[in-house]
Amino acid sequence: MHPCLTCGACCTQYRVAFHWMESDECTGGGVPAGMTERLDAHRLCMRGTYSAPVRCVALDAEIGVRSRCSIHPNRPSVCREVDASWEFGVPSPQCDRARLAHGLPVLTAAHWRWRDDAGNDDDHPDDNGNSPTSPPVTPIAA
Repeated sequence: MHPCLTCGACCTQYRVAFHWMESDECTGGGVPAGMTERLDAHRLCMRGTYSAPVRCVALDAEIGVRSRCSIHPNRPSVCREVDASWEFGVPSPQCDRARLAHGLPVLTAAHWRWRDDAGNDDDHPDDNGNSPTSPPVTPIAA
């Protein structure tokens, strides 16, 4: 399972600011305007991320147990740019700081092994070392 689905720490640590054109008032499928507040003339931010304690209004989570972004397909670009540590082979200081702030261990390359190929299928794809049987051949009428 993707480690972010049991985390959510980043959504409670950082202000989420982005250009106002990412709002669904300007861009179809954009960030729901009702979940934002004006930051300045050019930027909006997600409600809940510009005051203490920080907690994004779109976050549905029990930090460290379960987590989901209620607007994931429409989240702002700044959220899309934060990678989980080692997800793409490098650490993420933002991810590490957020996890540590909640007493969660930082992610390592080992947290991503679940998505590696099994590497043991060769010519015997089932778990018992058997090759699949061929489907029966239906006789063709002459």
